[in-house]
Amino acid sequence: MLPYLINIRSDKDLVDILEKINADKRSFPYFRAKKDTYAIFLRDVDYRAANALKQEMLSRGGDAIVHRNVIQGTIDKSDVVLLGTISSLEKLAKKLEAMPYWGLEKIKGELEKFFQNLAIKGWNIVLGSGKSIELNDNTQIMGILNITPDSFYSTSRAMELDECVKRAFEMKEQGAIILDIGAESSRPGSEPVPAETEKERLLPVIQRLRKEGFDLPISVDTTKSEIAKAALGEGADIINDISAGILDPEILRVAAQEKAPIILMHMKGTPKTMQLNPHYNNLLGELLDFFKERMDAAHKAGVDTNKIILDPGLGFGKTKDHNLMILKNLKAFAGLGRPILIGHSRKSTIGAVLKKDDPKDRLQGTLAITALCAWQDVPIVRVHDVRENYDVVRMINAIKEVK
Repeated sequence: MLPYLINIRSDKDLVDILEKINADKRSFPYFRAKKDTYAIFLRDVDYRAANALKQEMLSRGGDAIVHRNVIQGTIDKSDVVLLGTISSLEKLAKKLEAMPYWGLEKIKGELEKFFQNLAIKGWNIVLGSGKSIELNDNTQIMGILNITPDSFYSTSRAMELDECVKRAFEMKEQGAIILDIGAESSRPGSEPVPAETEKERLLPVIQRLRKEGFDLPISVDTTKSEIAKAALGEGADIINDISAGILDPEILRVAAQEKAPIILMHMKGTPKTMQLNPHYNNLLGELLDFFKERMDAAHKAGVDTNKIILDPGLGFGKTKDHNLMILKNLKAFAGLGRPILIGHSRKSTIGAVLKKDDPKDRLQGTLAITALCAWQDVPIVRVHDVRENYDVVRMINAIKEVK
């Protein structure tokens, strides 16, 4: 039941929340006056606790949106949206120390952890080599190098060794701070490739890059522990696993043994099945639960939590509206305390919104999302077109930093 921030930007957003929680719509004017504060979503709260939270927030100048039948006690549980300043919400958590009943003690602990994580504004990601990557609210670029014959964006494919090396150095010059290399396509409907084929594509590229003095951190996009271990041995630094260790749990132990950072991505199903009518009862809540469970699994395998990066997995078991909801609520992941990565480059959601069937026509949509991510303090965006996205990020960062 992890709490998370939600984005109430408009009256429509507020009406949608009232309907979702089944609140009394007559309360709209009261909540409208208070919506321009922090809005924290709590799931499945005991109705008595929901009543208590509402009264406590009202006494602190805030409020709480609850189900319309909470007061009568005719329902067992209600979702709750707390509305208040950070100060009033922190005071609420303190008050809950004296209220160890109806699940309020658990809510207190979750809120305190949430506020601790919300205060984190920077991360030092230490690589196995001892070098590190500094991440903060100034968005950085991860460049994509696809050494596959069937990636969804054909222009990104590079199968010849010389071409791979050339593109890697170009992306470094254009502003990338990490190079992400993938040797197995994960486009919707794709089949996995044998480990030997993946190795034959991947390892020579890493070897050649390191031989020629390529000094950016290299992440390897793979779900296989065997490939991850081999790639790290040849000079890769980061594991980027679209299955977050589910398809091959040994990959978590490889990350731990090699002291390598790991990117844990959310995917519903496998690349072959993920877009077959994906459904969520509570998209953001289910993603948060997934990340909490996978972070716990990584920790049990020996992975240092400080080496974990999270990726919500746009397009991996999600409809257009699911992807847009994630982008609208990027702050929802701040309560986990780890940096997030957004991989949106030229994806089908852009095509669906802009009516652009060919990925070659989706650059402008990609840049729009990159600007959104930079404005929302996303630490890393993973993109094909480094120069164009780097310019967008630099512009947004300059606007954020002006005094």
